[in-house]
Amino acid sequence: MRATVVLDIGKTNAKLTLLDPHGTALASLRCANVVLDSGPYPHHDTERLWDWLLTSLRLFARQADITAIVPVTHGATAALVDGHGLVLPVLDYESAAPQAEPARYAALRPPYADTGSPDLPAGLNLGRQLYWLSQQYPAEFDRARHILNYPQYWAWRLCGVAAGEVTSFGCHTDLWQPQAGTYSALVDTLGWRHLLPPLRPAWDALGPLRPELAELTGIAGTCQVLCGIHDSNASLLRYLPQPTPDGAAAQPVTVLTTGTWAVLAAIGRPLDGLDESRDMLANVNALGQPVACMRFMGGREFAALAGPRQTVCTADELQWLIQQRTLALPCFADAGGPFSGRVGQVTGPAPNTAAQRYALATLYCVLMSDYCLDALGGTGMVVIEGSFTDNPHFAPLLAALRGSQPVALTDDTSGTTCGGWMLSHWGDRPVAHSRIAAPLALTGLRAYRERWRAKLVTHALL
Repeated sequence: MRATVVLDIGKTNAKLTLLDPHGTALASLRCANVVLDSGPYPHHDTERLWDWLLTSLRLFARQADITAIVPVTHGATAALVDGHGLVLPVLDYESAAPQAEPARYAALRPPYADTGSPDLPAGLNLGRQLYWLSQQYPAEFDRARHILNYPQYWAWRLCGVAAGEVTSFGCHTDLWQPQAGTYSALVDTLGWRHLLPPLRPAWDALGPLRPELAELTGIAGTCQVLCGIHDSNASLLRYLPQPTPDGAAAQPVTVLTTGTWAVLAAIGRPLDGLDESRDMLANVNALGQPVACMRFMGGREFAALAGPRQTVCTADELQWLIQQRTLALPCFADAGGPFSGRVGQVTGPAPNTAAQRYALATLYCVLMSDYCLDALGGTGMVVIEGSFTDNPHFAPLLAALRGSQPVALTDDTSGTTCGGWMLSHWGDRPVAHSRIAAPLALTGLRAYRERWRAKLVTHALL
């Protein structure tokens, strides 16, 4: 059977999936995405991932004829390479090191109006990362032949062809102008244009798997390695507007992609009114079109509130928290989101059991998503993708708060994998199987939301 392999590297975990010609998963393997504190700065353990990838590809090659490999990764990450490999380790974007000299970089950053890229903490602005590396390690930086965004780094290791791609450049990097569809002034100010390889569409086949890797894994030498894509944009692919025979305008939709980050993308919403201070940004989809987005670190915050031993709650435990007026106030992660910099706190009677902690984490992420939907101004259906589709209460609670705005959730937990498969079958548009969530009617839920929002004002002054 001919099959596609999607390499999906998230911030927390990496996943390799083997998919048949219809997009059905035949096999899937996971690996933790480890950050190493040894060496010059916190960095991704790329060699551990590489060894796991090759071992997994050998296993998959016994099950199917692999014809394409598609890299999909998190954003805010890039590799500096010469003709042989990395000249520096791949910096972890959660490292605070790039903020060592904020004033110097601030003087170089293009305005938010040009890039749609908020001024973010740690290394979440890729331009800040690269500038810091160039200042701290000038000899190594000068050795680099290419700056490769993370999906294209893995493609380069697999096939040897260097490429750029717009979804990663358009992901709060300070390096791209979404409305102009070109690099920002920062690229030429710092003299980096010669390090940026030619831009290629995410679905482009860059070339065949390296011969030595084909021999090592047992994959045919004709297997093509695709350019790849930023993970949130992979989830958007099946919702991008398509021309209709009658020329009617596409219906707007807001896609809520959930994982380590919860990213809300309002397809069809204009960029005017985005607020830099609330982590609202202009991402760029695979077609090069700007997309109004807002985000918070939903998966990370859920884990912080729910604890290590997560136990799914019942509706009764959700109701108990509402009646007790127990509120979780942002934020419970160190990076990003509309309330970045605040210290999270729980007010009211504290949850006592694992199920109650799960309930509080659920309510918190629902209230944050609802807040972001209002702030972003996305209209039309809300479609939930990713890990929160496993939570039986998240979508029903959000539906109860959104009123007449329908909330749906997909029947798979990985829109990124589906998007990767779509790139290898460009032009084929799989049906986005989703179901409308029935609202979960809990007594006092809307009043609970209003109390939470009122507390946000008080909490800001603490």
